[in-house]
Amino acid sequence: MGTFQIEGGHRLSGEIQPQGAKNEALQILCAVLLTDEKVIINNIPDILDVNKLINLLGNLGVKVEKLGKGSYSFQSDELDMDYLASDQFKVDGGGLRGSIMIVGPLLGRFGKGFIPKPGGDKIGRRRLDTHFEGFMKLGASFRYNKEERFYGVEAPNGLKGDFMLLEEASVTGTANIVMAAVLAKGTTTIYNAACEPYLQQLCKMLNSMGAKIQGVGSNLLTIEGVEKLGGCEHTILPDMIEIGSWIGLAAMTQSEITIKNVNWDMLGIIPITFRKLGINLERKGDDIHIPAHTDGYEVQSFIDGSIMNISDAPWPGFTPDLLSIMLVIATQARGSVLIHQKMFESRLFFVDKLIDMGAKIILCDPHRATVIGHDFKSQLKATTMTSPDIRAGISLLIAALSAKGTSTIHNIEQIDRGYENIEERLRAIGAKITRLN
Repeated sequence: MGTFQIEGGHRLSGEIQPQGAKNEALQILCAVLLTDEKVIINNIPDILDVNKLINLLGNLGVKVEKLGKGSYSFQSDELDMDYLASDQFKVDGGGLRGSIMIVGPLLGRFGKGFIPKPGGDKIGRRRLDTHFEGFMKLGASFRYNKEERFYGVEAPNGLKGDFMLLEEASVTGTANIVMAAVLAKGTTTIYNAACEPYLQQLCKMLNSMGAKIQGVGSNLLTIEGVEKLGGCEHTILPDMIEIGSWIGLAAMTQSEITIKNVNWDMLGIIPITFRKLGINLERKGDDIHIPAHTDGYEVQSFIDGSIMNISDAPWPGFTPDLLSIMLVIATQARGSVLIHQKMFESRLFFVDKLIDMGAKIILCDPHRATVIGHDFKSQLKATTMTSPDIRAGISLLIAALSAKGTSTIHNIEQIDRGYENIEERLRAIGAKITRLN
């Protein structure tokens, strides 16, 4: 198990380039299974979860060639479908939640798809019902081997388009259904579809391959099935979660940092939400400049004077992946804020570690925490902690970089799942962080 040792309390300075978006990459990589032609993907982040998926695709028979940093070509013209019944597939697929998204492409192209119960962050219940109910609406039959924890869908006569109203606007569920529907016969209509930028990117990529998807960017998608898709070249967006992480890092360490090439127009309400906590963001071209908040930052209140409430919601609402960052920032704000995590019931349980560091946090219930900010009058104290998941891990790392003394974070493999070469990139802007194996 890897460990970070962090000497906190230092101000940082400089520029940092966000990596390619993890959540987009997991969708886009699965889409290469939809065609036997070559697909080139650029700006792929070099992180654990993405590399696991690339390895899984290689074991399935996809021809993978690295063209340069972050650029790969994929060709799925000679797949080994027997791999899906192997013990190795149970290991490869079970260790990665994103592996669920290979099912849709395989079902659409070959009439069958299988997956072991996937892993991922322990942040609460994450149902797969949306995925499989969508496949069944397209005419697939579903089975689940409870003993082996293995899911399967089959459509030997092919898929047929239909209207469906999703129970929840699941991002991965929508992506999976879309990838199956593009090769179904007839027209598929998906209402209450997720419309995150990463899902928009997937639809744009599929359309460039010959799919016919309308309504991209809305919650109503109409898909006219086609017989075959071709190759394409696609570039992944910068990771909005990493961008938000660096904004939080700058605020907590009172540092002047510029985040380069953020694709600002795809960030939605993320900049607005940080400004609610008093963070000053300046747009410079397509960069975000965060000046040093040497006088701190003050939480806004609502028009009626009530306490500010920061909560998550499906896009275009505020992404749940950044709520833990907002919570950490609030510990040094001037004022109080209620953090309401609506979508995952276990994501706030890392606050006990922040309380150990001296933060004033009241955990109201599994979904809500009230934070009373220190206004930098009292620094957080260094401590030893363990990263429970990707987003809590980066939040604890930010807290440690702002804290007085030397902190230790164990289980940093969780952070590596979502952040590329993080210690090298942070050291480049002045952070004192060391990886211990």
